[in-house]
Amino acid sequence: QSLSCFNFPFYRLPPINGTSTTGPKALCRLAFLFIIVLICVIYLFFLLTVNLLDSRSVMGDPGWVAYPKNGWEEIGEVDEDYAPIHTYQVCRVMEQNQNNWLHTNWILTEGAHRVFIELKFTLRDCNSLPGGVGTCKETFNMYYYETNDWALKESRYIKIDTIAADESFTELDLGDRVMKLNTEVRDLGPLTRKGFYLAFQDLGACIALVSVRVFYKRCPFLVKSLAEFPDTIPGSEASQLVEVVGHCVNNSLPLYEPPRMHCSTEGEWLVPIGKCVCQPGFEELNGLCHVCKPGFYRSPGATACSCEERHYKIESDPPSMACTRPPSAPRNAISNVNETSVFLEWSVPMETGGRKDVRYNILCRRVLPEGRGLEECGPNVRFLPRRLGLSNTSVMVADLQSHTNYSFLLEAVNGVSDLAKEHARQYVTLNVTTNQAAPSPVSVVRKGHTGKSSISLSWAEPDRPNGIILEYEIKYFEKEQDSSYTIIKSKETEMVVEGLKPSSVYIFQVRARTSAGYGAFSRRYEFQTSPYLTATSERAQASIVAVAVTLALVLLAVVAGFLLSGRRCGYSKAKQDPEEEKMHFHNGHIKFPGVRTYIDPLTYEDPNQAVHEFTQEIDVSFISIERIIGAGEFGEVCCGPLRLPGKRELQVAIKTLKAGYTEQQRRDFLWEASIMGQFNHPNIIRLEGVVTKSKPVMIITEYMENGSLDTFLKKNDGQFTVIQLVGMMRGIASGMRYLSDMGYVHRDLAARNILVNGNLVCKVSDFGLSRVLEDDAEATYTTRGGKIPIRWTAPEAIAFRKFTSASDVWSYGIVMWEVMSYGERPYWEMSNQDVIKAVEESYRLPGPMDCPEALYHLMMDCWQRERTNRPKFDEIVCLLDKFIRNPSSLKKLVNSSHRVSNLLVEHASVEGDCSSRNQTVGDWLDSIKMGRYTELFMEGGYASLETVAQMTSEDLRRVGVNLAGHQKKIITSIQEMRVHMNSASSTVKLCQ
Repeated sequence: QSLSCFNFPFYRLPPINGTSTTGPKALCRLAFLFIIVLICVIYLFFLLTVNLLDSRSVMGDPGWVAYPKNGWEEIGEVDEDYAPIHTYQVCRVMEQNQNNWLHTNWILTEGAHRVFIELKFTLRDCNSLPGGVGTCKETFNMYYYETNDWALKESRYIKIDTIAADESFTELDLGDRVMKLNTEVRDLGPLTRKGFYLAFQDLGACIALVSVRVFYKRCPFLVKSLAEFPDTIPGSEASQLVEVVGHCVNNSLPLYEPPRMHCSTEGEWLVPIGKCVCQPGFEELNGLCHVCKPGFYRSPGATACSCEERHYKIESDPPSMACTRPPSAPRNAISNVNETSVFLEWSVPMETGGRKDVRYNILCRRVLPEGRGLEECGPNVRFLPRRLGLSNTSVMVADLQSHTNYSFLLEAVNGVSDLAKEHARQYVTLNVTTNQAAPSPVSVVRKGHTGKSSISLSWAEPDRPNGIILEYEIKYFEKEQDSSYTIIKSKETEMVVEGLKPSSVYIFQVRARTSAGYGAFSRRYEFQTSPYLTATSERAQASIVAVAVTLALVLLAVVAGFLLSGRRCGYSKAKQDPEEEKMHFHNGHIKFPGVRTYIDPLTYEDPNQAVHEFTQEIDVSFISIERIIGAGEFGEVCCGPLRLPGKRELQVAIKTLKAGYTEQQRRDFLWEASIMGQFNHPNIIRLEGVVTKSKPVMIITEYMENGSLDTFLKKNDGQFTVIQLVGMMRGIASGMRYLSDMGYVHRDLAARNILVNGNLVCKVSDFGLSRVLEDDAEATYTTRGGKIPIRWTAPEAIAFRKFTSASDVWSYGIVMWEVMSYGERPYWEMSNQDVIKAVEESYRLPGPMDCPEALYHLMMDCWQRERTNRPKFDEIVCLLDKFIRNPSSLKKLVNSSHRVSNLLVEHASVEGDCSSRNQTVGDWLDSIKMGRYTELFMEGGYASLETVAQMTSEDLRRVGVNLAGHQKKIITSIQEMRVHMNSASSTVKLCQ
């Protein structure tokens, strides 16, 4: 018999006793004002949201199904207006092993990709129930099943969340008739089918569902800048912005480009681009285009006007455009000479002629000796970016002659300059003299006689010596050994290089020196020594070989003993203080790891000084925003080309600071740029510069085409070779080695903070976070960018806030696990509190599927409890380099019988193992991220794990799994399933 715990109208509020001391008129005014505000709020809410389901508004039978029938039951109630409502309750706490399901009817999505589910419910406190209760819980589960039709397949339901009550009621509340109504909202998406079912699972709670409302948000119809934007459904991702093209209202046309707005997932219109303007003969008034009145600008219906003297129009100008004239000369022209290059810079003309298409032309002339006049510069002179049609107010002129006078004419032109007479054009003149310059690179290096240990070289003088050549410098090294090279000098244009190895390839480069300094090295030339030996040399070499073999054997024995006493690739398990300063050699340079070279911007009294010192200011005119790629913490994230003078066009990412910011928000926004500006490494995201002198404030970084590493791996699951994955990990470790040498501790190393470019190069990013440990149950760190999960953080950093490069190494081990599992979430669905407890009890993540044993051993070394036992980043890079050079070392995979699967983590006890027998084929396929094939397995007759365990590769092809990578992944999991079934046979007997 069920406990009747909902036998009162719990949705009604009890009357409030007492009398008011406020006058009747004042109360009337307040009540009227409250009603008006409430109506506005309700109207705005329903304008932005669309209900797909509201159980309180359904008339008649809602069509929901309960299973078993004696579980959930519908209770007929009425609200405060005596309108019927549908309430479902269940309270079978007197019996063990409850599993009661309640299915909604089919909910049509109406094209929405992300929906929200609002639940209102009451729940009874288990402690208030009488003794003898068989089982009692204070939570219930919510599931969904997405489908295009009305079919109902309970086994295919996917869990959304476990719902818990903020407040529960007791027996005393029943007597006092006090309502404790809970409200929970969950979002669901991305949705791809026409509709879906919701299901609620009760496992032994005393609960009542008062209402279930399913809705989605939309951007409402909007008229802005003379353009209409229709009702728009947002995208499926939380940060996605949907671009919508507006339609100009009557009597208006687009200005330059059609107007656009962006619809966010919260139903807000953002980032307006472009606008509409009234057609000729119309003017804008109150958001509409009206016919111009007589006497105002032009008569009604006029579409063009004639131009006065020295004013012009071109055919492409619209009829409504005014007449224009050529611009005046550029202003404030200056020059900056750097040897044989000149940088010219100027300001826009005082008068642009009423046009926006102002461009600039440069005329270069060389002053001839002895006053013989001027001649135009030859074709060898380079203009960066170009000489004619410049849109920027600067240009670099390179490859001029040294010690030479030049005259430059700067001219501003616009669309009507060609229509004006020549004398109407205005110029500004700049006279400069170039300095003495270093010689240009040597262009030709030739090989002469070659011996077994020598090579004869000769070369020609540079094309532009720019003075008297004092000497030449020859740099050479053995191929693939460029970290160790030799430099010799010669006053002639030839040299015999001796002391080389026989049959070896060497790289040679030559450069010249004048009194102005060294020029650049020539390109690399490859020459090989002779392999031939004389009889005497052969005997001598034989003796040398014998001695070398003996020494090699001795050295091998010493190295083997050293390796047996330590770790692979040189990292030792002996304890050592990570802060201890040790001198070592790296590429021929002495380095002191304890010396900190990174400067924290917070140490500056004025944060703007750090921004000025570590970043480069970029003129906003050099940047073009082409599209929005996301929404960040401080504003939109866009991409577009960066066109700096003298440099090639570069695609960049642009982070913007939204309008209305405070000074503190501006400092926080630029703080990350002050950090990034100190780094220069191919595996660290590169800062191009900042824009602080105009609005919006921007941070400009290099553009990474493939986005974050975790998302990229999920999209390309199983598509890369092991060597490619190791290459990605090697790049991340190289970037972290650089940061560690700089003395910078990242604190938030995770796959989501690694960016990937089009060449699969991984770069470390996200440097602007500060962290404060909270004392909450989830044990997370609060940051300016949200909360960082504990599952990437080292134990000592959680317990003692001790962040070092060693704690970054722990995080790097988690990143390795993410890479090898193609973006799987570390520790799966375990809570943060469970993760902390498991790690403290020495639990470590199991080896991912198809993970080489050597890589998993490196992960385990990164997860050593004692931070002094973890490898350093330079040792990790060294070891990964060995793996890449010797791929055969990665063939041995982690023993599948020793792997701890997702299922075993969740069901580690005997009771859990028993319950795991209820796992479905769909659950198993979802756990290995192959859920797309569930229907094919069912249609092929493989409805249980026992039948799946007998499948072969031919069976997979027969049911429709045709991709080789997916076949391999499923077959590997089936083999693990067989091992697990065999090892768990005793547990199965116990369950039976």
